Amino acid sequence: MRRSGNTRRTRRTHRRVTAAAACAAALAALTAVPAQAHGPDGRTAPHWSVKDTGTPEVRFRGLSAVSRGTAWVAGSHGTVLRTTDGGGSWRNVSPPGSGELQFRDIEAFDARRAVVLAIGEGEASRVYRTDDGGATWTESFRNTDARAFYDCLTFFDHRHGLAMSDPVDGRFRILSTRDGGRSWRVLPDGGMPPALEGEAGFAASGQCLVSSGPKDVWLATGGAARARVLHSADRGRTWTVTDSPIPGGDPARGVFALAFRDRAHGLAVGGDFRPGEASPDAAARSADGGRTWRPAGAPPSSYRSGVAWLPHSSTAALAVGPTGTDLTTDAGRTWRTVDTGSYDTVDCTPDHGCWAAGEKGRVARLEH
Repeated sequence: MRRSGNTRRTRRTHRRVTAAAACAAALAALTAVPAQAHGPDGRTAPHWSVKDTGTPEVRFRGLSAVSRGTAWVAGSHGTVLRTTDGGGSWRNVSPPGSGELQFRDIEAFDARRAVVLAIGEGEASRVYRTDDGGATWTESFRNTDARAFYDCLTFFDHRHGLAMSDPVDGRFRILSTRDGGRSWRVLPDGGMPPALEGEAGFAASGQCLVSSGPKDVWLATGGAARARVLHSADRGRTWTVTDSPIPGGDPARGVFALAFRDRAHGLAVGGDFRPGEASPDAAARSADGGRTWRPAGAPPSSYRSGVAWLPHSSTAALAVGPTGTDLTTDAGRTWRTVDTGSYDTVDCTPDHGCWAAGEKGRVARLEH
């Protein structure tokens, strides 16, 4: 019996090592070889491969990658698309009557089940859920408080999730579901620290509220004198807050996106979203669950709105924005631009599927 157990452990270890090695090799090629170039074996080096969605009028800020084959995107004009063949074809699965809505976040559990968030003041903030690949949708939440403006949502598992609104009565508002997004309730705000004057979240990439594990969740802010990161270890009931080194001091500046590969190691990106404005210190990293943050020694060269850890890597991640894609291979200490295409959000899956989405209907997959 012990021998059989050792064999299984050896096989699991081998798979993890093989996956990590494959990821490392792809990253080395990505940094060493220009996009679309070929390696010594004649194969195309890793690069973003743009997939034709047929929707040049749509900006996709919501993205949920299920696998290398399946991904969902959500964007302007109430648009939701889904692919199950790696981007070769796309189905328009937009909720009926949603043409006036702005979808900014989508969380998919598989090829059939997904939850999408529309943002805006008052009743413009809504949540829809589908269980049949977008053939039908159910509106599960419509905001009736004119003071609320929902920005992002996240799920811990297939049942438990949260959505966040900009501050109401001086505190960020948290919406909770325990049935996979079929119903929602506003959590008490007694455990939420007071918001700063002008503080809010940025609905730029669906990554201003992110989770890792069964209970940990982080919220990114900007627009105030200081850009901050809030953390909850109990699914949004109580929160702590810390300043980030990403500059604030203006409604256009702050932390736009977070990514945690576990409950300790996180990345933050942001800057100033206005075109042509400088964005110094646009990235930071944490190794203690967001209690403290350190600025990147060599940050991205400009504003970045999305970030994701590469699969099976403890040191590699991608950050995206309107002016390009940056790569870190040292857990956020330094970043290097590897592509100049415009993307707003990025997401990766355990089977080495990395996707990006943005303006003019752009969706791309990282090809190896």
